[in-house]
Amino acid sequence: MSILIFFLSFVLVSLASQKIGDLFSHFRLPKISGYLFTGVLAGPFVLGLMSKEAVANLTFIDDISLAFIAFAAGSELYLPELRGRFRSIGLVTGGLVVTTLALGVIAVFFMADFIPFMREMSPTSRLAIALLAAAIMVARSPSVAIAIINELRAKGPFTQIALGVTMVSDVVVIILFSISSSIAAALLSNLGIDVGLLALVFGEITLSFGMGYLLGKILEIILSAQAAQGNVKIALIIGSGFGVFVLSDMLASYSHSNLFVEMHLEPLLICMVGGFYLNNFTNYRLEFVQILHQVGPIIYIIFFTLVGVGLKLDILALVWPIALALFVVRAISIFIGSFGGGVLAGETMEQNRIRWMVFITQAGVALGLAAQVSDAFPTWGDDFATTMIAMVVINEMLGPILFKWAINRSGEAHTRAAFEADRARDALIFGLEGQALALARQLQAHGWRIKLVSMTADHDMEAEEKSDFDIYPIAAINLKSMHYLEADHTDAIIAMLSDEQNYRICELAYEHFGTESLIVQLTDRTQAARFHELGALAVDPATAIVNLFDHLVRSPSAASLFMGTADNQDIVDIEVRDPSLNGVAIRNLRLPLDTMILSISRDGHTLISHGYTRLKLGDHMTVVGSPASLDRLRLRFEE
Repeated sequence: MSILIFFLSFVLVSLASQKIGDLFSHFRLPKISGYLFTGVLAGPFVLGLMSKEAVANLTFIDDISLAFIAFAAGSELYLPELRGRFRSIGLVTGGLVVTTLALGVIAVFFMADFIPFMREMSPTSRLAIALLAAAIMVARSPSVAIAIINELRAKGPFTQIALGVTMVSDVVVIILFSISSSIAAALLSNLGIDVGLLALVFGEITLSFGMGYLLGKILEIILSAQAAQGNVKIALIIGSGFGVFVLSDMLASYSHSNLFVEMHLEPLLICMVGGFYLNNFTNYRLEFVQILHQVGPIIYIIFFTLVGVGLKLDILALVWPIALALFVVRAISIFIGSFGGGVLAGETMEQNRIRWMVFITQAGVALGLAAQVSDAFPTWGDDFATTMIAMVVINEMLGPILFKWAINRSGEAHTRAAFEADRARDALIFGLEGQALALARQLQAHGWRIKLVSMTADHDMEAEEKSDFDIYPIAAINLKSMHYLEADHTDAIIAMLSDEQNYRICELAYEHFGTESLIVQLTDRTQAARFHELGALAVDPATAIVNLFDHLVRSPSAASLFMGTADNQDIVDIEVRDPSLNGVAIRNLRLPLDTMILSISRDGHTLISHGYTRLKLGDHMTVVGSPASLDRLRLRFEE
């Protein structure tokens, strides 16, 4: 009964934590900081809404959250997205891991006399704790990196390496932590390090990988179940992750009582491998990622709030200088490792000098590992976790600022204003009728640069004042006037004059400029064949209205998308210009969950795309989705 009361109390605190996190976000502070702050307020050292006994009885929430965080870490590593940058990502990651681990162990070991809970420990125990701390210092924050990259609309080799290293590091750190925790447990038990211990650690890691593969298969079965609804699948996935922690505890207890050695499975590693397998080797990647995105915010609220509740403020007040020193040591090691790795990979020196800034951020995985140490070593684990959390908070506050500065300095940030100025498409509209003006306004709202063309040199000045567009008068339709209109740099030409004038415009564009999009408003529908020979799309207003009503009756949703009246949905054509995407299968693209590629136009032919369709440079993809997601896709595909 007491556990139920503790749980309900924690639910109320978590609801408040969500609101406070939103408030922090309003002031451009991380939501995670708001959750930690709420937990501290509700904890035993401030308001006392949650007691130490309550925290001890809610450890199952830690297990559920840690399993989810490990699933998310495994799903972040998607092999096709690392294509073309494996060498650079591998070398930079290796440099970071080696230098951070080495300097981290040295720093913590020699600062032990200044860390309250380590002062009375033996050198062997100090080394064990230094190993654990250094392993946590390797962790990054993929969620923060992805959020900043999306915010800055960043794209390029510097950004690709930054994101790739961040994702790979979170996988490496879980493996590294599993090894470090096994060695630390042996050192703290005065067993020493010998061949037998190393064989045991290797066996535990291998068994954990095997269990992770088995968990991935179980998750695949859960997601493939047709009878199970979305919420049922979510419950089964969360239950599977929690079951891994229960199984690990049962194996440790059984082996301690009945075997000559105590076996420890690594639940974080198992869940990470399961998520990695499901994301890279099954057909349920999109559904799994969607579930992670759906449940993630709730998990992060309860986990970081509980971490805040468990913080020991009396210890925190003593270890802030230590946390700051660890931050400095970590930053120095990151600079050395990322610079050295970048030099070995042959990256530019300008980027190597600022690369360290994108690897400072820490969040979920680091806090999760600290929480696991707290559970595994109750005598000093809470003090250790408090010290590491203080360091993570500093990294979390300063990391995003440095990340943004580095991306901007690299020249790979494309904020909205810069993107529209550099990437805006140009259209020529021949005609000054009401429909032409309405079309011009609508295209301009979608980021197009418009030129309205008048066939009279003394065009109506009043029309120009009302149009909000510059009107370009020409006396005749010829090659000279088309050059005057810069038709050679135009993406689309819309002709809304007489059929003969329209044909002359299309003929000049076809023969001299190769304009891709030619759209003509017909006066006589029998002239359509002439325009089709020039590759123009001929629109007869009368039949267009009839066809539109026909589609509204037979397929109202599709017609609404076509007309641009669907709520937060649009259809656009995006050209594939990024060389790194040449030959990539659509199924290997990590598209936003609210987008879909409808078709691909290639060499004058329309392909109905499927997962195994491979992209080619110059392809025009017709994509449906939300305007924000379509904007991100355009940045990604159009180099």
